[in-house]
Amino acid sequence: MANKKASKAESTKENRIYRFELRLTKAEKAQFLSLEKSLGINRSEIVRNRVLSHSSRILVDSKTILQMLDTLGLELGRSGNNINQLARHINTLKLQGKLEPDELSRFPSLIADYIKYQRQIEQEFRNLMRLIKGQ
Repeated sequence: MANKKASKAESTKENRIYRFELRLTKAEKAQFLSLEKSLGINRSEIVRNRVLSHSSRILVDSKTILQMLDTLGLELGRSGNNINQLARHINTLKLQGKLEPDELSRFPSLIADYIKYQRQIEQEFRNLMRLIKGQ
């Protein structure tokens, strides 16, 4: 098995005899090095993946995406808690006879809007997962 790895490494070196030069600004170089570190692959692999192998695919910084998804999840949880508190408050007012019918009329449309946005977010999550899975 060690011989197979050695021969593969040698054949890869033989095939990659051409150099490609890329000029960058200091900011671009820093961004490139940061990308290399966050993705955990070397510069050559980044260029090969992006330019040659998978030009239609997107390179993503998984740490940033996970932080954003974590923040989004927290906000969705908070909005769900707020809706539960509103529903409980409405039920309490209704039981006490202090709820006017016209005050309650806006609530169904607001819940419908929330459900619509929730479904859009779920769809975007699925799209994101497809993108990540395809990498």
